[in-house]
Amino acid sequence: MSCKALLAVALVFPLLLISWNTAFSQSKTEFKPPVLDSKTRIDFHEAFMKMRNDSPFAEKKWRSIGPAVMSGRVTDIAKPLDQPFTFYVTTASGGVWKTENEGTTWIPLFDDAPSASMGAITVDPQDSNTVWLGTGESNILRSSMAGTGVYRSDDAGKTWKSMGLEETHHIARIIVHPNDSNTVYVAACGHEYTPNSERGVYKTTNGGKSWVRVLFENDMTGAYDMSIDPTNPDTIYAAMWHRIRRPWSDPVPGDGGGIYRSDNGGQDWKHLTNGLPPRGKVGRIGLDIARNQTNTLYAVVDNHELAREAKKGELDSYGRQKEGVIKGAEVYRTDDRGETWTKTHGDNQLMVQMFSTYGWVFGQIRVDPNDANTLFVMGVPMGKSSDGGKTFESVEYSDLHGDHHAMWIHPENSNYIINGNDGGVNITYDGGKTWKNIENLPVVQFYNVAVDNETPFNVYGSIQDNNSWMGSSRPSRFEGFGTWAPIPGGEASCMVVDPNDPTLLYSEAFYGSIMRSKRPEGNALSTPRRGWKTESIKPELSGEILRGQWLAPFILSPHDSKTIYHGMNRLFKSTNQGDTWTVISADLTHNDPKQQGNISFATLTSISESPLKKGVVYAGTDDGRVHVTTDDGKNWNEIVTGLPPNKWVSRIVASGYSESTVYLTQNGKRDNDFQVYVYRSDDFGKTWQDISSNLPGGPVNVIREDPNQKDLLYVGTDMGVFVSKDAGKHWDVLGSDLPITFVHDLVVHPRDRVIVIATHGRGMFTLDVAALSGGKSVAEEDMQQRRRRRQEEDD
Repeated sequence: MSCKALLAVALVFPLLLISWNTAFSQSKTEFKPPVLDSKTRIDFHEAFMKMRNDSPFAEKKWRSIGPAVMSGRVTDIAKPLDQPFTFYVTTASGGVWKTENEGTTWIPLFDDAPSASMGAITVDPQDSNTVWLGTGESNILRSSMAGTGVYRSDDAGKTWKSMGLEETHHIARIIVHPNDSNTVYVAACGHEYTPNSERGVYKTTNGGKSWVRVLFENDMTGAYDMSIDPTNPDTIYAAMWHRIRRPWSDPVPGDGGGIYRSDNGGQDWKHLTNGLPPRGKVGRIGLDIARNQTNTLYAVVDNHELAREAKKGELDSYGRQKEGVIKGAEVYRTDDRGETWTKTHGDNQLMVQMFSTYGWVFGQIRVDPNDANTLFVMGVPMGKSSDGGKTFESVEYSDLHGDHHAMWIHPENSNYIINGNDGGVNITYDGGKTWKNIENLPVVQFYNVAVDNETPFNVYGSIQDNNSWMGSSRPSRFEGFGTWAPIPGGEASCMVVDPNDPTLLYSEAFYGSIMRSKRPEGNALSTPRRGWKTESIKPELSGEILRGQWLAPFILSPHDSKTIYHGMNRLFKSTNQGDTWTVISADLTHNDPKQQGNISFATLTSISESPLKKGVVYAGTDDGRVHVTTDDGKNWNEIVTGLPPNKWVSRIVASGYSESTVYLTQNGKRDNDFQVYVYRSDDFGKTWQDISSNLPGGPVNVIREDPNQKDLLYVGTDMGVFVSKDAGKHWDVLGSDLPITFVHDLVVHPRDRVIVIATHGRGMFTLDVAALSGGKSVAEEDMQQRRRRRQEEDD
């Protein structure tokens, strides 16, 4: 019988006794206050820098293990015209970079920035040594991070100075006045998840010493693009967008937004509406002006007007039933400075596909500076028009990655174009016919990491928009494709390798679509993805739609590797590698109807079974609930007394040294909260102790115990990695050479005593931690053995 046919689920509701009494005692507990302001975040950063310099582990060195066969999301591009091979790129979560040889090598410019998320960059047209940088990407994906304002470099990126606007969080565009270096405009998006007033268009006339907000609508509408008339710089256009992301909903249009024009340097603005979709249906807008015909502008609009009703079973890009099909990407043109707009094209399949179902990610359009009828629209594919937008052709080439976010066109040579996308950087010298792929920009965005027991061991992880990959923990000196290989699994996939069978991999696609894959014996890195045999083992419940998180958690039991626990909104258990499943819990979330939207929410986010006692299982959720069962699911108790309410549980880890001890971290990012939430319980979660101690700021993404040393803990945050040798009473920064980066996951290999971290923006790193646990690493023992052999040979 096929595996799929055996996906029967045993219902055991009479056995599910869930205790809710602890949920009502939270109001009696005092919690540490949330951190909502950027000044405190910057104080956190200063404390982190001091801790790193003073760390007793500062001499320990991290090693990047790649991958070098791909890159990550590029958000903006700037190029000084007086340097033919130099340009700058900003990345979503990997910092800002410079190349002086057109991508052959890269220089990281601001590795110690308070945030590694970058949104916009521009070079002063009068002084190429002056570079302006806006932090916080504007694409507001679920994995997007907040920035800390605007920075300026006066030495071509060697050093940076904060110029304020810290509370804007996300910057979409910076424009320097072409004739006055002291006048600068900033398009500020505002907070991603919460309303705030620091959004709109800002202007400085004194080089950033002070700012004036010159365009503002409300605390939910930000500026997302700007364009300036090069022949009359007092004329500036701005695109506004009403949007707030919720943990359960992608952004949707609201009461605000549209296109504005100022003819007096931002003092007054006119709302330009004639010919555009109605305001409440306008999503994100991208703008660009025709430099050789400045009355002409183009706008790409994410039009949320309903095109038609969705058919039953018609799914979006992530396998969700569509609620309705919107019109999506549309291009509009004006030849009278925005007074009237005309849609340039009829319905066509390329424009339907341009934004797919997530136009809020894109919104970029570029006009050829020498030809007002040639333009590029960026989305999932990239479209080019040579007839003023009447028709578009798809721009395709081998190794030209999809999901396009940035473009720079040479003002004197329109054939020379630099494109930024989710795969890094591409360059064309013939107007888009052929492209050179620059894949060595090391800004890969991992979500997680797993390891196997091979020698040397391999690492596994899922990557934003690049699916799932595995690589060697000890790459060769000249890392190439042979060091990393694609494997079954999506871009959002937890991963587990059977500790008793390195050829057996569990991974998943979006929202809990777990799969089981088997590869042939031999070198895993030489096995192509099609060489794996993969089966879906996703559990189902008759008559009930299950909810699974973007990265739905699952684990193998430490007592039996054939036993799997898989978390949706309920917890499932399989004792036969996923052939059949039993549901062992009721809904463990709040399941608040007000918190249900087009993103799966009220789901499990972390699961852990005690390595010391079979059947002791903990489960945490995205809406702040935490439960434990001590009898393998027959009875559940909620264990939230002493924990801040409703915070996303980023990790829960049952101790390997004490049967009753468990660790937990919470992440407040989706509440615009950057506080540190790290807890320990020694009584199965009945009470919790705050062990964040001297940790300088969150959010916190992961906590792990060292598998070889009691009380040795590791924590990964949005700044780096911390270690505690006394169970959380005191923390130190681990190593001093890791760039500030978003550490989403980490694991310590129990045999090799090597820590592996998965960063969301700088790939994976390893570090030998054997000395911390009083032992020797496998690498160190191998080296000593080689030395002994050489000595014996010499003797």
